[in-house]
Amino acid sequence: MSPDPFSRAEVRVDLDHLRHNLALLAGRAAASGAATMAVVKADAYGHGAVPVARAALEAGATWLGTCSLAEALTLRAAGIQASMLAWLDPADTDFTPAIEAGVDLGLSNAGELERAADAARRAGGRARVHLKIDTGLSRNGCPPHDWPALVKAAADDSAVEVVAIWSHLACADEPGHPSIDMQASRFEQAYEVTREAGLEPMRHLANSAATLTRPDLHFDLVRVGIAMYGLNPVPQPEDLRPVMTFRSSVVSTKRIAAGESVSYGLTWTADTDTTLALVPVGYADGVPRTLSGRLDVWLDGKRRPVVGRVCMDQIVVDCGDHQPEPGAEVVLFGTGEAGAPTAREWADKIGTIDYEIVTGMYRPRVVRSYAGQR
Repeated sequence: MSPDPFSRAEVRVDLDHLRHNLALLAGRAAASGAATMAVVKADAYGHGAVPVARAALEAGATWLGTCSLAEALTLRAAGIQASMLAWLDPADTDFTPAIEAGVDLGLSNAGELERAADAARRAGGRARVHLKIDTGLSRNGCPPHDWPALVKAAADDSAVEVVAIWSHLACADEPGHPSIDMQASRFEQAYEVTREAGLEPMRHLANSAATLTRPDLHFDLVRVGIAMYGLNPVPQPEDLRPVMTFRSSVVSTKRIAAGESVSYGLTWTADTDTTLALVPVGYADGVPRTLSGRLDVWLDGKRRPVVGRVCMDQIVVDCGDHQPEPGAEVVLFGTGEAGAPTAREWADKIGTIDYEIVTGMYRPRVVRSYAGQR
């Protein structure tokens, strides 16, 4: 194991796995004539936006997607010049830096459009915008009844270039769900409105799940997020390789007698004499307390149960008659090879999604390192 010697734990990001996943997804898109946007919002789902963006571009992505303008500007500051889209910021955000840095803006209403146009006039350029239509997710996006007015306002403003229209699918991870075709139909209607206004924008609708299952919805550009990180959003198997491994190490071991109990509340009691290994990670480091009594780790070539409650700073592993050495690697989740736990397993056990697990690993005490960095 090779984390920083002062760290408690390490997130290891395998950029070769990421390149493999992105190439697979970009290949699916290219077969339909579509380009690929790598979504690197939320610090690339906890994997590190700058190195992930570079690896994704190396593997075939031509666009990068961020949630906030600040995220996009961080990529620009790192010297990344690919096409970028930022799509959700507070109402008082100044869009001038987007115009100056060549970052496209995702806009959903007349107020945002006006602010983007004003910023473009101040910056002496044009705002490149992607108009978002709400096709049924009922989250961000322009309601259909306001869409014609938004399109007309954008078409009539010389400070604005309408690069694309877009939307987001609610149930693409459930192939065959009727909402998918319903949203696709509404998206096509929105596109016709833009054409009637004299515009010829790109279209993008497909997320990771739709990229894998609905080639008819690839249009001009697909936006891949969770699948790029090796976590499969659809029921059928795909050749995706998990990118993140979360690991720590054994601090110390001790032998306890049958009848002794472990951790707060003494919720677990040893049936026989056993060896316990102490690992210096807890819920402050991204291990959900709700995994108490349901968590295994990979230690010395075998799954071993974490016993007692997950604490803020530590967990305790029951090793039976095995005696791990201090410093022995402990994999909390990773690729699943040889039977080790995965982020999906954690998510399933606590009733959430693997997105939440990996994005939650951006923690002050967890060191991030990279394999496959070029």
